[in-house]
Amino acid sequence: MYRFFVEPEACKGETIRISGSDRNHMKNVLRLRIGEQVTVSDGTDREYICEIQEYDSSEAIMKIVDILGCSAELPTEITLYQGLPKAEKLELIIQKAVELGAVRIVPVMTKRSVVKLDEKKAAKRVERYNTIARSAAKQSKRSRIPVVDRIMSFTEALEDAKGLDMNLIPYEEAEGIEYSRMVLRQVSGKKSLGIFIGPEGGFEQQEVEAAKAMGAECITLGHRILRTETAGIALLSILMFSLEQDDRNPEKRSSGQKD
Repeated sequence: MYRFFVEPEACKGETIRISGSDRNHMKNVLRLRIGEQVTVSDGTDREYICEIQEYDSSEAIMKIVDILGCSAELPTEITLYQGLPKAEKLELIIQKAVELGAVRIVPVMTKRSVVKLDEKKAAKRVERYNTIARSAAKQSKRSRIPVVDRIMSFTEALEDAKGLDMNLIPYEEAEGIEYSRMVLRQVSGKKSLGIFIGPEGGFEQQEVEAAKAMGAECITLGHRILRTETAGIALLSILMFSLEQDDRNPEKRSSGQKD
């Protein structure tokens, strides 16, 4: 069943209205007909099974036929601070990070970042990155659309991460695997987590020390050196599997009735 996203305020009453590019995609690309059903997420823990009732000149008008609790989100909100790699690599990283449960991706300009962007180019890139995140959220049946934030300096990213419950920074010279496993077990129960991944060439020692001084835990991902497009995906995969829970929100109500 196809999935679409709306703002929570659009899900009031017995109908949901979808406009803009999603309305066009629904009618002219997917060619969904009157009476067919779609899933609509409002960015919270609810999703709606809707039946298409009408297409007018600007909107798709749908009747809510069922309201479901959604368990597609991890209990810990994960922010990926990704050292800025080449454009095509970052697009892959964003797509896979969304699939694996990250709620926010922050591209970070580090000392070893090869890519240099002026403000205008950076803004256009971020717009495209958010389009990729939205598409990946639909494909992976997320109940919310992860955000790709503006490109930050490493110093800005460290300051941004101070508000999180815990931060991790994989580094090839970190302590052994058993220590890293112990640290990863501490993630359970945390509301928010940041993970810092270096660009091609990795972090400089000074950057790692600055992250540790901020409170980030330095861990290893094993005895192999991983590429920047692999490291974040590897860590997110470990975290997703360890944090995933069964039936976290079993609520299910029928007939479109809401509290």
